[in-house]
Amino acid sequence: VLFLFCAALTEHKILFLSSSYQRLTDACRALLALMFPLKYSFTYVPILPAQLLEVLSTPTPFIIGVHSIFQSETQELLDVVIADLDGGTVTVPECVHISLLPEPLLQQTREALSMVLDPELEVADLAFPPSTISASSLKMQDKEIRAVFLRLFAQLLQGYRWCLHIIRIHPEPVIRFHKVR
Repeated sequence: VLFLFCAALTEHKILFLSSSYQRLTDACRALLALMFPLKYSFTYVPILPAQLLEVLSTPTPFIIGVHSIFQSETQELLDVVIADLDGGTVTVPECVHISLLPEPLLQQTREALSMVLDPELEVADLAFPPSTISASSLKMQDKEIRAVFLRLFAQLLQGYRWCLHIIRIHPEPVIRFHKVR
């Protein structure tokens, strides 16, 4: 999930394959939801019809879901990250380089996600673990996962104002992002 998240943030082509239309839609929507507060501004098609498979050759980034019947048509795509939802694999072509989150944010996010998804890990090494560990409901687990990614964005973007440069030679001040800082 973190790999697909980083691929979407760095504007790569992402293709989801599954035999379930519901799973395709859910996976595409979940990836977009994890990017909050950012909005994905490229092509987004949760279920691509068979007649439009040539869209996969577009040069622009996308998040597209395709039924796994058409997996053979996707094998020749050289620059597309393919997530097989039925097999649980993510395939990245050799020519694609995806930048992951910087350390220690990557490790902190992995640990926070594992605590949300598998809370028993938190008490696994305790000599006297609590008698009951309550797993979160699905709705609460969804909120906890969103909170992990929102915290990640807050850490990534903290101090961004330091990079803003105000130009006051015009009647109205102009704010520019200073890339060097």
